[in-house]
Amino acid sequence: MGVPPPLQPRVSKWVVAVTVMLPVLIEIMDMTIVNVALRHIQGSLSAGLEEVTWVLTSYLVSNAVVIPATGWLAGIFGRKRYLIFSILLFSFGSFMCGAAPSLELLLLFRVIQGVGGGALQPLSLAILLEAFPPRDRGMAMAIFGMGVVFGPILGPILGGWITDNLTWRWIFYINIPIGVTAIVLALMFVFDPPYIRRRAVKIDYLGLALLVLGIGSLQVMLDRGEMKDWFSSSQIVVLALAALICLVTLVVWELMTEDPIIDLRAFANTSFSVGNIIMFLGFFSFFASIVLLPIFLQTLMGYTAFLAGVVLGPGGITTLFAMPIVGRLIQRIKPRYLLGFALIINGYALLVMSGFNLQVDFYHVLWPRVIQGLGIAFFFVPCGTITLSTIPSERMGNATAIFNLLRNIGGSFGVAFATTLLSQRSQFHHNRLAEHMSLLNERMLWAYHQIFTALGIKGFDEFSSNRGALEILYGQLNRQATMLAFNDLFWLLAIIFFVLALALIPLRSVDFRETTHPG
Repeated sequence: MGVPPPLQPRVSKWVVAVTVMLPVLIEIMDMTIVNVALRHIQGSLSAGLEEVTWVLTSYLVSNAVVIPATGWLAGIFGRKRYLIFSILLFSFGSFMCGAAPSLELLLLFRVIQGVGGGALQPLSLAILLEAFPPRDRGMAMAIFGMGVVFGPILGPILGGWITDNLTWRWIFYINIPIGVTAIVLALMFVFDPPYIRRRAVKIDYLGLALLVLGIGSLQVMLDRGEMKDWFSSSQIVVLALAALICLVTLVVWELMTEDPIIDLRAFANTSFSVGNIIMFLGFFSFFASIVLLPIFLQTLMGYTAFLAGVVLGPGGITTLFAMPIVGRLIQRIKPRYLLGFALIINGYALLVMSGFNLQVDFYHVLWPRVIQGLGIAFFFVPCGTITLSTIPSERMGNATAIFNLLRNIGGSFGVAFATTLLSQRSQFHHNRLAEHMSLLNERMLWAYHQIFTALGIKGFDEFSSNRGALEILYGQLNRQATMLAFNDLFWLLAIIFFVLALALIPLRSVDFRETTHPG
């Protein structure tokens, strides 16, 4: 007879939740907290504008590379050991980033910080789902979702305040006490389940190399594509080809090898496959919208970065309070129904945003964000439950790694899509409106005379009044063209949510069970 595994100490699920969500929150915030400090870092370290953007890219790339390998690494080293090591590495990287005397060292330590932070989301989600009994898995997803959705919104607000009142270095230093606290709590309250045993496995060197090159190339391409004008740049073309070749080869290889870094056979589970597709497209639209809204407010409406953050904040607070409610509702209402409601609500909020104009006031910008915050709460919890509820416990680490990777990559695709299409649609509408910008057009002629007369009354001579009137009209043309581009994008993102809602209708026969298979 075999020796039975030692019993795990009984620990409150809420204590475990606090333990694993502390590092997740600071890791997710670090994806956006640096954005508002880039100009300060650029001036402090005497860097160029393109060079300093690598502070963002280096973290995102190293973070994305580690995420899909998390389940494999946790199986080798043990989940608890790997969690503590990751928090320690992230905290060390944060300290060294704050102390970095040059841009080159800052980039190096951002990579270290990203490597440490990459494992925190999938590890924490796997631990959360096992700490809560099957009936309460919806609440576990709600707790995790609070950090995932609120972190990116809190990051710029907190980063802006710290940068204005202290120095940019403190956006990294604040991670250290939180990281130390998380390590102490993990040592006391996190335990590996019996089925996780540290083991020696054959290292899949080819899979590891393909993973690093494929995900790394894809993330760099998405992050820098708009800056380089996409495929007109040879660098972006090379990155796209490298990502395509490496990722396709990775899929084929991982399905053939005995000890894969990523077990893609999980996609044979219908709930897992459907849930990941919905999560990818949902976060594609969501992240695109929360990038577009601050750009709209700052470039067209004259908001400061802080006020633009204030507009985003209430939506995040709504999500924060709604998540636990959804976690309770999911015990009584089928996840598919809640998810359908969420997709319609998100689509409606974006449809309202597609009706913005250059006279929109603060309230009318704020309330669709609040509705969207409610919609995201109803989206994340049931979608996560659908995706992971039928995964056996011993495969949960691999499943949460894939789930978090596709969610993050979906957001990256959404941001790249939004910024690129915004530029293209602005140019399109500019050309269309310019066709009517002629003094032969009665409305144009009337507006020109009104401005010309007003400038003359203010004391400008005829030449200056003529030039000033034309410049004002041209500026208005640019603003209107950009406004129409924002309208187009919000409308398109709304359609994505509505199509996803319709796609749920033929999935009534799919068995979205709310309990997990026994380990």
